[in-house]
Amino acid sequence: MISQIGSLALNIASGLILSTFFFLFYYRFTKNKIFIDLSERAIIATCLSIILSTICLLNELLISNFNLQYVAQYTSYETPMFFKVTSLWAGQAGSLLFWSFIMSIYSLIYILSTLKRIKELKYPSYLILAFIFGFFLVLSNFIANPFEPVSLDIIVQNGNGLNPLLQNVTMAIHPPILYLGFVGTSIIFVMTLSALIANQINHKWISSIRLWALIIWTFLSAGIILGGYWAYNELGWGGYWAWDPVENSSLMPWLMLTAFIHSSIIQEKRGMLKTWNVLLASSTYLFVILGTFITRSGIISSVHSFTAESLGPLFFTFLLLLILLTGFWFFKRYRLLQSRDKIESFTSREGGFLYNNLILLIMCFIILWGTLFPIISEAWDGNKIHIGANYFNQLNVPIGIVLLFLMGIGPLLSWKNTSSSTFISNFSIPMILSFISGLFYMIFTDEFKIYPFITSMGIVFTLTSIIGELQKSFKSSYNNNSSLSKAILQLLSKNRHKNGGYIVHIGITLLFVGFVGRAFEVEKEFVLSPGEEIYFANHIFKLNNVTSEARDNHYAFISDMDVVDENNKYLTTLYPEKRIYFYWNPDPDKRQPHSELDIYSTMSKDIYSIFSSYDAQKNEAYFKIMINPLVNWVWIGGIVIVFGALFAFWPSSRRNYGTV
Repeated sequence: MISQIGSLALNIASGLILSTFFFLFYYRFTKNKIFIDLSERAIIATCLSIILSTICLLNELLISNFNLQYVAQYTSYETPMFFKVTSLWAGQAGSLLFWSFIMSIYSLIYILSTLKRIKELKYPSYLILAFIFGFFLVLSNFIANPFEPVSLDIIVQNGNGLNPLLQNVTMAIHPPILYLGFVGTSIIFVMTLSALIANQINHKWISSIRLWALIIWTFLSAGIILGGYWAYNELGWGGYWAWDPVENSSLMPWLMLTAFIHSSIIQEKRGMLKTWNVLLASSTYLFVILGTFITRSGIISSVHSFTAESLGPLFFTFLLLLILLTGFWFFKRYRLLQSRDKIESFTSREGGFLYNNLILLIMCFIILWGTLFPIISEAWDGNKIHIGANYFNQLNVPIGIVLLFLMGIGPLLSWKNTSSSTFISNFSIPMILSFISGLFYMIFTDEFKIYPFITSMGIVFTLTSIIGELQKSFKSSYNNNSSLSKAILQLLSKNRHKNGGYIVHIGITLLFVGFVGRAFEVEKEFVLSPGEEIYFANHIFKLNNVTSEARDNHYAFISDMDVVDENNKYLTTLYPEKRIYFYWNPDPDKRQPHSELDIYSTMSKDIYSIFSSYDAQKNEAYFKIMINPLVNWVWIGGIVIVFGALFAFWPSSRRNYGTV
């Protein structure tokens, strides 16, 4: 009964979207505002119908209604209740409905808040929202329906269960947060295209869309960091970023949105870069749809991707229509987007923002080309050319280092023009400390490597620059009549957007600290029997024993390995596991082996252990150990980034940046 309600709600949502087009059509010719109100109510009703449908599907997953194809494919009786919830977005059909669910929530907020303030955007916003909703509802109703029943001649006794790689707490959090970022870019696209159509690229628009961009950027950043954390803790290869096409598909819109947030500051302060901002804001969503096309078309193979070739042409057509629509209105309003003011000096803060954007766009193009070239090559002559991580690292590492220095240079520049005296005064201390850090690196590092050397200098330069700017703001807030705590509160509340941005940049700098550690990683594969030990990277690894245990949804071989440092000091005991999911299945091909790793983590390094396999007859266990320096600084940097972005949400007490 509940599944029928969910399916009916999806059908009703499609009818409501169709009626929205009719209401908008009548408004276009009659100018009667009652049709705008009717279209608004129709879209709100569509959102509520989609939310109801999603709740119904979640209910069917929780009660294990195997009469539905989707439920039978992604859950089982043995699947823990928590992971039954995560199976909502584990498959193609469920994730598409979940996409529409998040867009419904965003749309309700957008309609009930932003459009109440900027009423001029109502008509084009409802038109574009109806178009986007219509596309996803066609997919959910006719192509990938999550309420599709199993065949009448099949009785499903138990479901397939959730992929073991997805049975991880981080993976339960990562996709919805990433979706909040992905789907949120649709609102930015709607606001941008609506403002173009209504000719409302003004201060009210930029202040409102910038706050939307900050919120969505925060979700996107958190989702990417959590994805890296999941990959590091679950996939067992010792890294957190492999330049996988699906990873790249999340990074490209992040780069575009980051560039937009920076250049939007210039438009808000100086009324410049309107053309630039329109392109960046609209391109962010276009890159999301491009990434979705890559992920869901079946043209690439990835641990992150879905496989459904039937969706590829549909997403490609949808992307093409969005590009044509954006291009048409951009060129139609091009003259109106021109600004009288120009950047007066390339040593100004405006120039710094422009350099920053150019670097972000170059990086985005490199990733785009590296991601699409194998696809284009295969489509052209049938030969699939693999582009590995070396391509991305060789090009993006030096560009990333330039970006690191630019983050430190920007705050030291003045608006409009930076005088030579100001330039020398602001740059002297960061440059001196940066060179000193380089000397320390050369003196105390056993193995000299050029990129870690330059990155270390960049980290010190940027941190010194940002901390120096925060110190100047603190001195202006602090006087003899105010306490230290009061001065800090005044500093933080005086300009939350600016200070939040500084915190975000500190977080990104801490990410680079973690990136430096990747240059010094070492690894070793070996086999041990209980009682044996091996020496590796100034550590002794001794295998005590291997035990086995049958659990609710898997069978586990559990190793017990002591780790001792070179001074014979006990550090920890590692318990990596080799698990067999669906071990009760008589068909060996249905059983899924999985290595559940264990990590000993400190601020300076991680000892990363993987139980690769176990030979019960010989009583031999096969392991892979990796020593990964400074990894924790990546996660710390991610936390600082999210905190800084959250801090920047609230309007400044000194300036009003608008509300959502």
